[in-house]
Parts: sequence; C-alpha cells; structure tokens
Amino acid sequence: MTEIQREAMEYDVVIVGAGPAGLSAAIRLKQLDADLDVVVLEKGSEVGAHILSGAVLDPVGLDALIPDWKEKGAPLNTPVKEDNFYLLGEEGKVRVPNWPMPPLMNNHGNYIVSMGNVCRWMAEQAEELGVEIFPGMSCSELVYGENGEVKGVVAGVFGLEADGSYGPNTEPGMELHGKYVFLSEGVRGSLSKEVIAKYDLAQDSEPQKFGLGMKEIWEIDPEKHREGTVTHTMGWPLGKNAGGGSFIYHLENNQVYVGFVVHLNYENPHLYPYMEFQRFKHHPMVAELLEGGKRVAYGARAISEGGYQSMPKMVAPGVALLGCSVGMVNVPRIKGNHNAMLSGKAAAEAAHAALAEGRASDELTAYETEVRAGAIGEDLKKVRNVKPLWSKYGLTTSLVAGGLDMWTNTLGFSFFGTVKHGKSDAEATGKAKDHKKIDYPKPDGKLSFDRLTNVSFAATNHEESQPSHLKLKDEKTPVAVDWTEYAGPSQRYCPAGVYEFVTPDEGGEPKFVINFQNCVHCKTCDIKDPAQNIVWTVPQGGDGPNYPNM
Repeated sequence: MTEIQREAMEYDVVIVGAGPAGLSAAIRLKQLDADLDVVVLEKGSEVGAHILSGAVLDPVGLDALIPDWKEKGAPLNTPVKEDNFYLLGEEGKVRVPNWPMPPLMNNHGNYIVSMGNVCRWMAEQAEELGVEIFPGMSCSELVYGENGEVKGVVAGVFGLEADGSYGPNTEPGMELHGKYVFLSEGVRGSLSKEVIAKYDLAQDSEPQKFGLGMKEIWEIDPEKHREGTVTHTMGWPLGKNAGGGSFIYHLENNQVYVGFVVHLNYENPHLYPYMEFQRFKHHPMVAELLEGGKRVAYGARAISEGGYQSMPKMVAPGVALLGCSVGMVNVPRIKGNHNAMLSGKAAAEAAHAALAEGRASDELTAYETEVRAGAIGEDLKKVRNVKPLWSKYGLTTSLVAGGLDMWTNTLGFSFFGTVKHGKSDAEATGKAKDHKKIDYPKPDGKLSFDRLTNVSFAATNHEESQPSHLKLKDEKTPVAVDWTEYAGPSQRYCPAGVYEFVTPDEGGEPKFVINFQNCVHCKTCDIKDPAQNIVWTVPQGGDGPNYPNM
C-alpha cells in the first residue's frame, strides 16, 4: 500500500481517552453548548477497562462538574470512616497519629471507589448529553495541519502485518479532525509524549517523576472486613532501597484493594518491584488480614509523581494536555482523579469560549492559566516538595521536613522554596557492579504469587499476529547496554513479565525476548529503561487489560 487512503470525520472537539479527565471535558462541553460535536476515543475494549486507580476519591471534581451526582446514582458507595497510617518494620508496626498531619491529608468526606465504575457512570452521563464515545479505538497517530497545528488523530487501525506494514487485510482506520484536540491518555501517553517533544513543552519544567503502582483486589473473611477503612504504610520492605509505600482500602462486599507503590527513581537495578509487593503481603499486619481470603484481580500502572514543578506547558496549537498527561497527582495524598476531573472541566470551558469567539486550532492559554492559578495549582503547590525531599534525604527526614513544608504551605509560605528533582528516573538507575543483588523469597501461592499467574488476573490480551507495540530504537542495546551494564533490569521492573534475557544452553550472548502479549499497559519500561531504548506505543484497539472494578 503506497498511499494510505482514509476517511475523515469533523468534530468541534476530539478527546483521546475516556478516563476522568476526558469524560469530564466531554460532559462540560455539552453542558455549555448542546450543539457542539464532541467525540471521545478510548483504546480499551470498554470504558473503564484500562482504568487502574487506588482509589480514594476526593469528590471536589465531581461536585464542580455534576453537583447532583448523588441523585444521579454515581457509584460512590463507601465513604471513608477510618484513616490509619503506619511505619512498618519487618515484624512490627508503629501507628503515626493523625493529629500532627496537615489538614489536606484528612480523608474525611472522601470515598473508596472503583474508578473504572465511576468512569463507566460518567460515560453514561456524557452519552445522555449527546457525546459520541467509541471504545476499542486506539489513536495511533496525530494529524497535523498546514501550519504545524494539531488537526486531529488517526484511530482504528487494525490488521497490520507482523512487521508493522500494511497488508491486504489491514483496515487503515480513519482521521478524526477537531477544532481542538484534547489528549487525556493518562500517564506517559504516546501522543502526549510526541506533543511535548515536538513543541518543547517541557523546556521550563523539571523532569517528570514516576512511581509503579501495583494492586490486587481481595475478597476477605467478613469478620476481618471494616468497610470504609483506609490504611497507608511506609517503610518495610523497601527500606533504603527505594521510596514508596502501600495502601489497603476496605470497600463494600467484603473486598479490599491491596496496593503497593515503588518510586521509579531507585538506584539498585537488582530491585524487583513486583516481588517487593509480594513480600509486603507477608508482613504480620497484612498477612493476618488476607489469610483465608482470595485474590480476584491484579493490575499495574505507572503514576506521575513529579508534581507542580514537573508539569510541562499544557497547550500547543490545536491541542491541550489533560490530567495525568500533564501529571496532576498529589503524591502524599495518593490522589489525582479529582484534579483530572477539574482539568477536563477547565479545558472544556476554555475551548467553549474560544469556539464562541470563532477561534480554532490555536493555544488555549486560558486553560493553562486556570490549572496553574486555580484549584489544581493550589492543591499541588502545597505538596510540591514532598517527593523531592524524600528522594534527596530518605524516608525519616522527609517525613519531618515534608510534613513541616505541607503545614507552612497551608499557611502560604515554604522554608524550602521549590525543590528540584534533578535526574529523570531512567538516569537515576545505577550500574549493576555498584549494587548488591537482592534475594527474594519464593511466592507461597496463598498470600504471594508468581508474576505470570497474577498477570492472568488482569485479563490482558493482545492478538499475537499483530506487531509488537513495544518498540526498540536499537535492537542491540538491550544486550550491549542493559544486560552488560545494568544486569537486565527490564526483566524485573516490568510487573507483567514482558521482558526476558534468554541465555543459550551452551552459554554465550543472551537473546532479548519481548512477550508483548503479557503487557498490562503500565508503561514502566518506557520510563525506567536506563538507555531509554524501549518505546511504548498503542496496540490495536481493545487489546490490553480488562480490569474488573479496579
């Protein structure tokens, strides 16, 4: 196929991603003008299929968008009743009292939710307003206009040959053009990454920082279940090896979310985040809760942790970045969904005003102004130093310094100013020769599980005949650099067992294998690979995880 012929459809606003940011933008646009043509494109098989979140939801975003959400039946069914925080040692724990914590850390008024179900409900609200939502439609390319503006996206390419070329059975997809395009792809979205690079949007910001969040849903003994209880921990098993911590949320139906986050700026390439998560569940406090229970789902996703100083410029000609495409997670609160919703609302209002003035394909500067000066900026400025202080000074010091900084920021000032992050997470990775190997206990199959068994509980699927969506810039780099200098960290940092170094029986140079069918779309490889040689791209629509109520 020498020239690809595609049909084109015209819209006022094209939105990529049916997460909380994209759906909020769609809803707000139709609230403001029912005649606007708005489309939402979602790569998951259905809305919510790719949504993985903590999730304790601050309803402030929903309050602003749909004030009568309770009457409309939003699935916020479990209010937080109890808030616990512990520092863990290998065998014991120390409860950190709530009273010295800044008010922003209080979960009173928040809800334990399935964000997948919240997004499914939001999609229903959007469709009732006339928004077109197309699930199973991966957006693989941006379409640019004559003046270099973002004009639209290519969506719905199916049936590529194994080498990525177009064959006789390839469906070339279609172009969806918009007067404005919103990218709400979540963390490390491939189109957002392209826009940030093309327009140099990150030139005045700090490197974005990330964490790897892994989560299991458990059904536990009803006698141990405490609906509405929220527990966070720090310390063991990570210790000095990495920053991070856990969350345990008791939702309804005797279920709990058990999650673990590892900050991806760790130095030791021998660290195995997935096995740190599995080891965590053997802590006496956690084991006692889970014993006799049943794991029913698993998933993993990268989390943006850079905060206020890492947010790039959010607009370029014809395009705006929303939610975690920018990085709006409040790290100490482990919350970003409320800011994602507020960002979608702000982008919609800026686009509506521009369209009313007859504008199109320019920069929505009013959106960026609202994000930085409004509620989102206020939320993130107060906690901007927590992550870099932790990275620079470790857990104990950062608890004191970060807590003090959040208190003073609540009062309107900071002793620290704005602390810089410095290196990217890839650059933070140390050479294997400079770090000790870490021995991890074998999973017992009751509380802890091997990685491939757990991946089956993510219900992930990729058509084997399609080209791998995980690309290498250089085929030789994995062995020449990653294996030789870093002991092959990709086989450990991936929470789905996608990457392997296979050594021939007779010895010799290993072969790098990519099992892309296992991918749960966490994008850790795109972030943590020391050589930045692995590039995550979208597979064909509908492929990937199918998270149940995650």
